[in-house]
Amino acid sequence: MDRFIPHMTWLESEIYIVLSATLYFGLLTIVSFRVVLTRNQIGVSLAWLLLIFALPLVGMVGYFIFGELTLGAKRSKQRKLLAGEFLNWIQQQATTHKQSKDKISANAHSMQAFVESYTNMPMVKGNKHTLLTDTDQILLELIKEIKASQKHCYLMFYICNEGGLINQLLNELKAAAARGVRCQLLLDSVGSHDFFNSIIPAQLRKAGVEVVEALPVGALRLLFQRQDLRLHRKLVCIDDHIAYTGSMNLVDPAFFNVHKGIGEWVDVMVRCEGPIVQHMHGLFVWDWCLETEHVLNLPPANNTLFCIEGDENSQLIPSGPEFGKVGIHQVLLTAIYEAKYSLVLTTPYFVPDESLLTALQVAAMRGVDVKIILPAKNDSLMVKYASRAFFEDLLSAGVEIHQFYGGLLHTKSIVIDEKIALIGTVNLDRRSFWLNFEMTMLIDNAKFAGELLTAQMHYTLASRQVSLVKWRQRSFLCAFNGT
Repeated sequence: MDRFIPHMTWLESEIYIVLSATLYFGLLTIVSFRVVLTRNQIGVSLAWLLLIFALPLVGMVGYFIFGELTLGAKRSKQRKLLAGEFLNWIQQQATTHKQSKDKISANAHSMQAFVESYTNMPMVKGNKHTLLTDTDQILLELIKEIKASQKHCYLMFYICNEGGLINQLLNELKAAAARGVRCQLLLDSVGSHDFFNSIIPAQLRKAGVEVVEALPVGALRLLFQRQDLRLHRKLVCIDDHIAYTGSMNLVDPAFFNVHKGIGEWVDVMVRCEGPIVQHMHGLFVWDWCLETEHVLNLPPANNTLFCIEGDENSQLIPSGPEFGKVGIHQVLLTAIYEAKYSLVLTTPYFVPDESLLTALQVAAMRGVDVKIILPAKNDSLMVKYASRAFFEDLLSAGVEIHQFYGGLLHTKSIVIDEKIALIGTVNLDRRSFWLNFEMTMLIDNAKFAGELLTAQMHYTLASRQVSLVKWRQRSFLCAFNGT
C-alpha cells in the first residue's frame, strides 16, 4: 500500500521561507542590539558581533552562554535578599574601628576612597599583619591554629588537593568538628574538581565538617548561568581573632602538579589580627550564605573579639561580577598612577588589557622604577604566549621584566613607593578583573610594605632580567617557545 506524503504548495513554501528568514534576521538583530546595549569594552563587543555575523548560530548561542555576567536566577535572588542586611552590617558594625582620613597615607587616599565608595568597606586601624613566605610554615601554622580552635574554622579556597601536609590539615578539621568546633569548607567546583570526585568530602561530612561546592558546573546549568565564573578567593578565619589570606591554595606544593615539570608553586599568605578580621569573617559568611541559602549570621562588633592588635591600617577589597564593571581593575589602575618613584608587581598570569598596559608604560616613562616579576615557566601555555606578547612594548617604555626560575611564582602582590601594599588573590589578567570572585588586602603601612618588598627582591635573586636588545634579537624558535 502506497504511503501518502503531503507536499507543500508553492505558496506554502514561500510563506515558510519568509517566516524563517524573518525569525532568523529578527534574532540576529535582537542579539546584535543586546551586544551593543550591554556596553562591554569596544574590542569585546566587536569580537562578539563579528562572531555572530560570521557564524550566526554559534555566535548567538555562545553569546547567551558566555557573553553576559549571568549569575543565575537562584543566586541573584539570594543576593538581593541578603544585600540589604550585609550593607547594614557594614554601616553599623564593621565601621567600629574605621580609620580617619587624616591618619591614612597620601599614597593610599585615592584607593581607599574609591574602594569604600563601591564596596562600603572602610579602612580600619589597629591591625597586625604578618607576612608568611614559606609554604611549609604556612600549612604548619594553619594546622596548629585549627588544632587550637574553640569556636569555628572557616576555610574558603579555589583549589583543595590532598597530599602531604594537606592530609594532616584535613584530619585536624575532622578532629575539631568532633570536639564541637563548627568547621566549614567552601571550595570552587572547577578548581577543586578532583577533590569533589574523591571520597574525601564524604569523609569530612561524616566527621561533621560542612563541605560546600561553590559555583557548581554542569551541562544543564549552561541554560541558567555562566559556567566560567569562579570563586578564586583564599581565606581562613579561626575563631574571632585571626584570619589568613594571600595567594596560596589549599595544597602542599611538594605534592601538587609535580608531573607538569614547572617546579613547586611559590606563594605567600598574610596572618591578620585586629579589626580587619571582622571584615574577613563577614566576607566568608556572605559567600557561604550565597551558596547555601542560609540566613546571614554576621559577627557583631565586639571589642573583646575584634580588638586593637597593632598599628597598621588595612582595607579588605572583595571583587567579582556582583560589583559590575567597577572593581579591582580600577583599584590597580589607581595604584599604578599613584606611584611616584617605585612600583613592583608579581603575578603568575600576566595578560593585561590595554588600559593596564598603558598605565604601566606611562608610569615607567614618567620616571617610576617599574619592575614586573613573572614565572619563567607557567602551567598555562596560553598565558605563557599571551603574556610575552606585551614584553617588547613594556621593555621599550623602560619597564623591567624579571623571569623567576625558582618554581611557579604564584604570589600576587604590588608594592607602591615602598609604603603601600596590595596583596591577595588577583592576577593581572582579564579573568581576575571581570569573571572571578577575588579578594585583595590594601595595607597602608611602610613596615609591612617593606617586608613584602624584601620578599619580592628575593624573587629577583632567582630571576633573570629580560634585556630589550636580546629580546629583539631572539631567534624565531626562541620566540615560538616564549623564551
